Amino acid sequence: MQKVAVFGNAGGGKSTLSKRLSELTGLPLYTLDKIKFQPGGIEVSEADYQQTHDQILASDRWIVDGFGSIETLWPRLHQADTLVYVDLPLYVHFGLVTKRFITGYLSPPDGWPENSPILKSSLNSYRTLWLCHQRLTPRYRQYVKQVEGRKPVYHLQSIHQIAQFWKQIETQMPQP
Repeated sequence: MQKVAVFGNAGGGKSTLSKRLSELTGLPLYTLDKIKFQPGGIEVSEADYQQTHDQILASDRWIVDGFGSIETLWPRLHQADTLVYVDLPLYVHFGLVTKRFITGYLSPPDGWPENSPILKSSLNSYRTLWLCHQRLTPRYRQYVKQVEGRKPVYHLQSIHQIAQFWKQIETQMPQP
């Protein structure tokens, strides 16, 4: 586990999962929302985003959290040696986005750029949820089935499976 892609629909806890995985493994974490958006939620140019993304993939060790763009998604999944796909039921994603929206006014959500507009970003997350569910989720599921057996794939479909994932990772990590 040296190059890990964490992906899935909005609001599934990918950033929280990625942060903890980085702490456990010592792998550097790259959150695509923080690369794609400047503080305040201002989007960087596609060329700047692509250049930064390519530099990350060229390195030997990484955890990349998020979607980024369709142009960078599939190359990243192909290059990763480990996939973590957060694929919770749609209603759970909606609930977690709502929780993030409510608590976001007190504490910025994990993985969001500094001073992101909570209302605008949350409304965008609701829109993204449905679009991702309709267009990307079937493709994600097909992809993970194709690569299972060729690389480690953690297809996490419930909160319980996420908890089991942590137990498995913690037992694999060397103890101090």
